[in-house]
Amino acid sequence: MEVLDLLQPSVPGSPIAMAGDGVLGRIGSMETRIAETAAEIDAAQSIRYRVFVEEMQARLPEDAMRAKRDFDRWDDICDHLLVIDRKIEGEPEDQIVGTYRLLRHEVAMEHGGFYSDSEFQTAGLVARRPEVRFMELGRSCVLPDYRSKRTVELLWQGNWAYALKHDIGVMFGCASFHGTDPAAHAMALSFLYHNARATGDWSVAAHPELAVDMNLMPAEDASGRRALTGLPPLIKGYLRLGAMVGEGAVIDHAFNTTDVLIVLPITSISDRYLNYYGADAGRFAS
Repeated sequence: MEVLDLLQPSVPGSPIAMAGDGVLGRIGSMETRIAETAAEIDAAQSIRYRVFVEEMQARLPEDAMRAKRDFDRWDDICDHLLVIDRKIEGEPEDQIVGTYRLLRHEVAMEHGGFYSDSEFQTAGLVARRPEVRFMELGRSCVLPDYRSKRTVELLWQGNWAYALKHDIGVMFGCASFHGTDPAAHAMALSFLYHNARATGDWSVAAHPELAVDMNLMPAEDASGRRALTGLPPLIKGYLRLGAMVGEGAVIDHAFNTTDVLIVLPITSISDRYLNYYGADAGRFAS
């Protein structure tokens, strides 16, 4: 089957069915919005391949490797947030420099749950909080030349405007450390375990058969600047916004990563960051 065949919308709420939603954020020549065509989603999958496979040594199924695209069955039901640089010549799909994959609560429930369910016990978390609607974030990647504060701001402005538009109460998803040896990230994983672990009704753990202990060092040895330096920028950004992490990491051999689960209730995001990242989101969310 050709890649484009995999991208045809089959259910309400698929990316192409949402065409016309418009821009969710704009800074200078760059803007963020939901993908509107199969060609744009194909371009996003190409960027994902370049980052995950060519840069980070992921190993995808054979059909994806041949097509040089990162794609799976979830792409049909997710919305694809794009960062676009209008200064780049060409068609819109040629201007895509970053992407995030978004899965809304009701769409996930119609199709058997969230992507993260395969690694973490998120179904229990969702069931315990029936008063809020969840949104899963995944497949975040940006081309090397665009890994800047401006691009991060646009991604978060897009996520926030999208969350407002769809009345989302919690953002969550897997975030990764590069490589499959947890010991290489012992200090950072221990820092997360001791300082950012979700508790109470927000607690969520890796599936027992997949779980890797994150408590690799005493709290007093996993603190300070050295521990923070060992955190990937994406995870560090989530923590600044007020995120928590689940208990236990999971090794993803296909993507050559060690995954942790991020849980970010909207009510936990500090006013300082809401004002910064979401200042313009209200006018883009209508």
